[in-house]
Amino acid sequence: MIRLLLLLATTTIFAAPIERIWLTHATNDPSKIVINWETDMPGDSVVEFGTSEALGQRVASEAKVTLHHVEIPLEQRDVLYHYRVRSGDDVSTVSTFKGYPSKDLRIAIVGDWGYATGKDVTAIVKDDVHLLLTVGDNVASLHEKGKEGTKAFSALIDANRDLFRRTPFMPILGNHDREITGRGPKPPAQAVYDVEASAYREFFALPGDEWKWHFDLPGFDLRFIALDLNHIQDFGTTWQTCHAWQPDSPQFQWFAETMAASTSGFVLTLMNEKQTQVQGLTKGAWHGHFHQGSAIITGFGYFADRAELSGGLPYYNTCLKGDGDLYKDPQSKFHARVDNYLLLTFTAGAPTMKIQFKSLRGEVLDTTEIAKRKP
Repeated sequence: MIRLLLLLATTTIFAAPIERIWLTHATNDPSKIVINWETDMPGDSVVEFGTSEALGQRVASEAKVTLHHVEIPLEQRDVLYHYRVRSGDDVSTVSTFKGYPSKDLRIAIVGDWGYATGKDVTAIVKDDVHLLLTVGDNVASLHEKGKEGTKAFSALIDANRDLFRRTPFMPILGNHDREITGRGPKPPAQAVYDVEASAYREFFALPGDEWKWHFDLPGFDLRFIALDLNHIQDFGTTWQTCHAWQPDSPQFQWFAETMAASTSGFVLTLMNEKQTQVQGLTKGAWHGHFHQGSAIITGFGYFADRAELSGGLPYYNTCLKGDGDLYKDPQSKFHARVDNYLLLTFTAGAPTMKIQFKSLRGEVLDTTEIAKRKP
């Protein structure tokens, strides 16, 4: 016993480095950003930040938590922000991220990251994007051994730590992001999916209800609207994945009102369902509002596809794992079975925006330009 006490008295306890850090927006205001991180033990939350390595500013919360979300102001454009996080004695190294630009904006959109484990996303890093969005299925499930619940999202961050600690990340929901047990060949007695997406909403700090949200970049006349639409044909069964989507549902009404109130020149709708399924099951009700926007972007199929819907509305499907069965849209104008993502480019004040399909080798596969909506 004496030898044990002596050992404990002379053992040095080292602080743990904080390495799992990611950036999000918790409101639709780009002048604020949330720094997120995890610690093994509950502790306070401190972010030190500034526009130089000297940092100089600080935001803190005394609440003892293991999952930390701290919002800081972004008061300048066209600058490089430096920051580090602390919780008790644990501290991160100093990292950087770009403040939003005043002239040229680049945004990447990816789909099905959960089924693209191990894919090299260096091409996205080289594009030096200011914002990274998804169109669902960010993880494969929430029940894989060792990756249950929020651990699945932790593994996603760990696989691309440098990218996530320097690029604001705003995901949307797919069915796999809430899959709490195996699906099976037919609906089982218990619910397969957590419709409320509890783990996803706990892990990420996103605007609005988090399972649906909108985000604005006024300097580029831009709005994104994120929907919770996936496997809508399974609604009302134990395979149900998403919130109600029928024309009398709160989600539909919210989308109709949000789209009608949108004054941005570019309004892009994000979802995880194929547009023909939505059109068929709602007899075109959603499409009446989709057509008020600039484009629809989905991550339903494991391929690249661009279509022109009636009235010329552009429709895109993107997937980091692009080797799946090809069931292109009836109005398809471009398609490819290749690992891919979308790169969106905006110039402040310009009358058009550019959307490119790019392969993970960095090749440009397809390019289109979209004009601003008419007032």
